[in-house]
Order: sequence, then C-alpha cells, then structure tokens
Amino acid sequence: MGGYFSRLLARLWGEKEVRILILGLDGAGKTTILYRLQIGEVVTTIPTIGFNVETVTYKNIKFQVWDLGGENHYSPYWRCYYANTDAVIYVVDSIDRDRLSTSKEELHAMLDEEELREAALLVFANKQDMVGALTSAEVSDALGLSTLKNRQWSIYKTSAVKGDGLTEGLDW
Repeated sequence: MGGYFSRLLARLWGEKEVRILILGLDGAGKTTILYRLQIGEVVTTIPTIGFNVETVTYKNIKFQVWDLGGENHYSPYWRCYYANTDAVIYVVDSIDRDRLSTSKEELHAMLDEEELREAALLVFANKQDMVGALTSAEVSDALGLSTLKNRQWSIYKTSAVKGDGLTEGLDW
C-alpha cells in the first residue's frame, strides 16, 4: 500500500531532489560506490582529496551526492558540508577490523552535529566480497548503531566492486 502512494505522489510531483553525503574513513569504498551508482560500473579511483560532487538519479529521486575525503585530516572539515543534508551514507570497510573503533567515533561525532539531527543514516558494510568480512550485524554492533535513538537508520551489506546491496540500500 505504501508503494502505491509513493508512486502516486511521484507522478503528481515528479522528481524529488535530495542532498546526500557519503562519508567514512579512507579506503572504505565511498568513491567506488559513488561512481558505481552514477555510471553503473567500477572506475579506477585514487584517494579523494577534498571532495567529489555528482548528481545521481535513482528511480524518481535525484541525489546531489557529496563524496568527502575520508583521511583523518579531512574529517574535521566534513561539518562544512552538513547544512541541508537529507541523508548520510556512511561507508565502512568490513575487513578493516583495526579501525572500526575510529569509524565508530567519527560516526557518532558526526551524528551529534545539530545540522544532521534530522538526516537519515544509511550504513553500507562494504567489501562483503572479500574473505574475512564482518557481517552487517557485526559492523552494526561495532558502530553502536543500536544506541542511536530518534534517528532513522539502516545497514546493508554491500560490495561496491560487484554492485551488491547498493540498490537495496537506496530502496530503503
């Protein structure tokens, strides 16, 4: 029934435009996900210096997606991009067990910012195609997602390289 109303409203008002930030530590797969969503294939990437901004259209929603560099010296500047953000896609490298606590700290610090209080959170537990990847439940526990109150959130296991789980996450 909800899908019916969504389709009806889409026909009445056309495309909706939303602002989404893709955040996460360096090497998590943010840029690979961005270009997989935009052009449908994997492109060779280098570490993001600063940011990439692209428009991605998925179903009836046009996303203005900001992929912000994930190296430690960039994360303090993330807050410069928080204004008018509708959702955050937080990408986690599911095989990088050593930096999960750092990822958790960055995520919770970001979510405490006033400008993101209303933003939905979509977590991509990325690199599920690799041996030894943590499950989405293990990543959720490590990030303390169950402690998030008054926030709409979900987590999906993904493989940016294969494209697995990306559209399921966006459908959420």
